[in-house]
Amino acid sequence: MNRSRIFSGLILLIAVAVAIAGQARDAKKNQSFIDSVRKARIIELNFTWDRNSPLLGLNPPYSLGLHTSHRQTKGAIPGGIAFAADMMFFSGQHGAPTIDALGHISDNQKFFGGMDAESSEGASGLLALGIENYPKDKLVNRAVLLDVARAKGVESLAAGQEITAADLEATAKSQGVEIRQGDSILIRTGYGKFFEADRAKYMGLRPGPGESAARWLASKKVFLVGDDQMSFEVVPQQGTVFPAHRILIADNGIYIVENLNLEELARILAEEKIYEFVLVLNPPRIRGATGAAVNAFALLP
Repeated sequence: MNRSRIFSGLILLIAVAVAIAGQARDAKKNQSFIDSVRKARIIELNFTWDRNSPLLGLNPPYSLGLHTSHRQTKGAIPGGIAFAADMMFFSGQHGAPTIDALGHISDNQKFFGGMDAESSEGASGLLALGIENYPKDKLVNRAVLLDVARAKGVESLAAGQEITAADLEATAKSQGVEIRQGDSILIRTGYGKFFEADRAKYMGLRPGPGESAARWLASKKVFLVGDDQMSFEVVPQQGTVFPAHRILIADNGIYIVENLNLEELARILAEEKIYEFVLVLNPPRIRGATGAAVNAFALLP
């Protein structure tokens, strides 16, 4: 009986020791992961948005005002505390940057997947394919920058210059980068530099992907595409109107992001000659929203 108890005690001690060692290994592994993420360089891809920012005329205006001020709440709470609260009127389609939900665009009154658009919307928002359906496993994703402006040897593409499938193919080849299924693809036109410096130019005729580029991106089965101008595709379009939105969102279920600030990212990637990175992009879960302003940034080693 004594031997049995001793043996059982040894087994228990061994089990405890193994558990402690396992916890130590897990803790070390977790700390290593935390340290590696904290060491990553963060490159912000956002502009600062206000009521004077460039906005596509098809969308409602943006405004923000104080609903409640510190002056108004002075003395309302014991202890000297006052507060301010704001009210925001914000088109779901535009921010700096912004993401379009898959329910933002229909093709012949059909959403991606064949749902009827009119019966999939209501007064309080979309009943299907709202931005709240953005998949959580894509909040962090492999991304590639296709710096078309740099590949063509210019600071920015010309107003109204169409980016073709051949342009994207040539840029990817010159950068030595592979486009993989499920990637997020960001395209630099160089127009981001005009967001603050020349808003009239930013809002005028714009370079961007055309129909062939949209079909090329769709053929790669990418998850998301974005660029550095306010409507993503070339303006004016050749052929059909908004071909990229139709082909990418409605026909292929690919998210579109507009108004990205790609200048710092493009400079760093060009210096290091590595054009893939981790994209962190987190749309808020607003039920039925046709799009949302997002906080976006790149992570580099």
